[in-house]
Amino acid sequence: VQPWAEALYQQRKRDFGKDSMETKCLPFGPAYTTTPYREHTIIQTPAVIVILNNDLTYRRIFMDGRQLEKNPNPTWMGYSVGHWDGDTLVVESNGFNESTWLDSDGHPHTEALRMTERYRRRDFGHIDLQILLEDPKAYTKPWTVAVRMDLEADTELLETVCENEKDRGH
Repeated sequence: VQPWAEALYQQRKRDFGKDSMETKCLPFGPAYTTTPYREHTIIQTPAVIVILNNDLTYRRIFMDGRQLEKNPNPTWMGYSVGHWDGDTLVVESNGFNESTWLDSDGHPHTEALRMTERYRRRDFGHIDLQILLEDPKAYTKPWTVAVRMDLEADTELLETVCENEKDRGH
């Protein structure tokens, strides 16, 4: 971890995450992927995969062979392209703004962040996800996060709307 990134992470821990996207009612960005308890619905077509999040945000993964943007306009959810490597979905993403965190713990990143996800369906109800995070401006070397995704059958994605950030000051 670069010294400035470690200092910011420690500050966020001391502040109990008071400036997190959750307390500010903002999109989670990369933390949607790295945090296993987030609820998603995945819709797959030949040209695009859409991931719907319960807070009414979404992510598009283009599957039409296009390349990752070279100079993307930074956004909350970034820009993603994917392809199949055998039975593994490989998703490359960049273009995240610096307002988001990498996880719910508060690890920071810069606009140089590049994320590579490898989704592999282990069996009917389980997906193993490996996430490679590369951000040379914030971390001295790439690092990997493993996330297990479980199917919750016979459930609906219930929307969660953040309407009250008045408690943030407390």
